[in-house]
Amino acid sequence: MSRHRFRLIARRPAPRRAIAAVLAALAVVASAPSAISAASAPAGAAAIPPLPPRLGLTGLFEDGNPARVDPGHLAFSPQYPLWTDGARKQRWISLPTGTAVDARDPNAWQFPPGTRLWKTFAYDRPVETRMIERLADGSWRYATYIWREDGSDADLAPARATVLTIAAAPEGRYVVPSRDDCTACHEGGATPVLGFSALQLSPDRDPHAPHASAGQLGLDDLVRMGRITGLPDAMLRKPPRIPAASPEERAALGYLHGNCGHCHNRSGRGVPVALNLAALWRDDGIDADSIRASMFGREARYAGIGQPRRLVVPGEPVSSLLPVRMRSRDPLLQMPPLGTQSVDDRGLALVEHWIATMPSSQRTSPKETSP
Repeated sequence: MSRHRFRLIARRPAPRRAIAAVLAALAVVASAPSAISAASAPAGAAAIPPLPPRLGLTGLFEDGNPARVDPGHLAFSPQYPLWTDGARKQRWISLPTGTAVDARDPNAWQFPPGTRLWKTFAYDRPVETRMIERLADGSWRYATYIWREDGSDADLAPARATVLTIAAAPEGRYVVPSRDDCTACHEGGATPVLGFSALQLSPDRDPHAPHASAGQLGLDDLVRMGRITGLPDAMLRKPPRIPAASPEERAALGYLHGNCGHCHNRSGRGVPVALNLAALWRDDGIDADSIRASMFGREARYAGIGQPRRLVVPGEPVSSLLPVRMRSRDPLLQMPPLGTQSVDDRGLALVEHWIATMPSSQRTSPKETSP
């Protein structure tokens, strides 16, 4: 009997050009992605070892025992996590001995070769664990491991997307992404690593952030441990925080950063549209003005029949396209386009409430208040 209950689904790969087509309400056709992957190794580079066939061989566990994660790995929890149909998540990072993350550019941390990150998705039991790894030549590669029902280990998933029968998932169906899907999301920003950044690990955590769990590791911890170097002094004096007029706005902008900013950003690698949802550091703080300016009163290049054309209309969520796209599950309209089958009701309610309570005259920088 098979250890998994799954089937492959036939679908085209989803590089950035395909994703931009899905994001048509906000985009023009995107250019093809640059290949930051194992396949992009320069000519003459050392041979890349194959992906381990089992999760237990990736180094995540202590002595290969899936009941014990190697204590040398660092567990972390971003304050603005990505929604994935209500799945519970655990995350770890492993940095080679004697190395550190170069944080001199606060918006594009540089990770040493040999860095590995894992993220486990679970409902009533672990379902999959995703891994990204930086290779010796500086390229990154992605892998997903599907857990056996008995929890004894997880096996390398096919390169194509896989559908699992998971009773606790929405409609009993769980989609494991293809490796092209991994690339589409992870290569849209300045670094392929998501969720392990200055804002996400700030000790000034947002108590209103949806779906967040208690912080396990902060910037101050990483500096003290010597695992990041070069962090700007301004970040040490005043931990990163999204400036906002209300606790709801801070949480809404953080939610959009965590769920949308990896594609909608100003890095030059995301979808080529004016919408910027990445909360990036500029000068001595997080630049929230550019996020607001890219949304308020701006028209989308495409909207479905009967849908609003303006992205955000202050005070009028029903006239704003952004929450309409968050609510839609139409594959050509939904936001985010990958990784979810069900609507995040809590995140949607937060964004709609933020828009509804926004003064109609507001455009960019309101006076900041504390949560």
